[in-house]
Amino acid sequence: MNLLWTNRNFLLLFIGRIVTNIGDSIYYVAAMWLVYDLGGSAFYSGLAGFLTLLPTALQFFTGPFVDKWPIKKVLVFTQLLQCLLILIIPMAHWLGFLTVHLILIIMPLVAFIEQFAYPSQTKALVHILSRQQLVKGNSLFAFAYQGIDLLFNAVSGILVAIVGAVSLYLADSMTFALAALLFTMCKLPWAEEKKKEKASIKQTFLDYKTELKQGFSLVFRSLLASFLIGSVVCNFAIGAGLAVLPSLGAELGGAEIYGFYLAAMSTGSLLGALTSTFFGRFPVGKLSILTFFFGSCCWVASTFLSPVLLGAVLFGLAWVPVGATNVLFAAVMQSVVPLHLLGRVNTVSRSMSASAMPIGSLAGGYLASAFSPSLIFSCAGVGLLIVTIVWLCHSGLRQLPKSDEMTAETFDLPTDMKENRAGSNL
Repeated sequence: MNLLWTNRNFLLLFIGRIVTNIGDSIYYVAAMWLVYDLGGSAFYSGLAGFLTLLPTALQFFTGPFVDKWPIKKVLVFTQLLQCLLILIIPMAHWLGFLTVHLILIIMPLVAFIEQFAYPSQTKALVHILSRQQLVKGNSLFAFAYQGIDLLFNAVSGILVAIVGAVSLYLADSMTFALAALLFTMCKLPWAEEKKKEKASIKQTFLDYKTELKQGFSLVFRSLLASFLIGSVVCNFAIGAGLAVLPSLGAELGGAEIYGFYLAAMSTGSLLGALTSTFFGRFPVGKLSILTFFFGSCCWVASTFLSPVLLGAVLFGLAWVPVGATNVLFAAVMQSVVPLHLLGRVNTVSRSMSASAMPIGSLAGGYLASAFSPSLIFSCAGVGLLIVTIVWLCHSGLRQLPKSDEMTAETFDLPTDMKENRAGSNL
């Protein structure tokens, strides 16, 4: 672990990850609450969730670009673009033309830019860490993601109640500017090492189409396609649950309760991420079946228990298996998939997995405006149970070994992928 902290590139990338996650946490909490406040209905928060999550479902379009574009340029320019977009909201407020519709336009734009940033950060780890360090590196990155969510989801909810959502956006834009500065100091490829002849527009399009098809082929002709079935249904329920949270928070007491539930969710994910090394000792198949069953029970029970604190604790526990499996599978993919294909495989997998979240968000917001938010929130918890059912019924998923024992053959990936594996440590 100490070797990671002596790696200057990893340290800068890690701090940059923390700073940009601060910006994301503040922005998301403030935006979702502001949309609910300006719109006056859970439907608008569901619509905001749909528009924010939709770019994630379409992330597979960014895969070929992530594989081709210089990592450093992508990291720097995505942060600067987010900084400028976030500034529009306080400026619109000061000039008197801030509306819920403007926020609903800006939210998906910021989310779309993130689809280039996060896969590039994941790919950067492969450049700066050895294979043996990837699990620890991903665990720390998950800590940066979930740990910052834990702190700033709660803080942002309180600050929204005290100073208002609009006031947070100016400081939020500065976090993205600082992240861009940190990423400029990383020693990562800024441009391609070899100059290539400029391809025609037609040839560029054909190359992109071929690479996009290759990403889908690799995923859907392997075992990866099977556990996407459970993930799609599960993410539909998660999207619905997150869309209901603002109205549930208002029902239970206000913006601070909304932030408190988000903090509980991040706490559970963080706990799972930090204990991923421990969970890695067990066969992934059996582990997923048991932990997601436990998570579903906790989520459903959290709706019917009082006081609010106890319900939030149970809701947080429901996210422990999510945090653990995210870290484990990220490290597995980085180990068994060739570097030049990693962007495509990651983005296709994530897009297909998250494709149901925006639809679930829209459905959850609509149903919460027609029925009790508590009822819809408890029904959403059943979604985690789908993972248990799918993995229990599928022999290939049920028999998955420990994460460090998995190879290309484990996922039925083409065997020649192993021989093409490439990577570099700067």
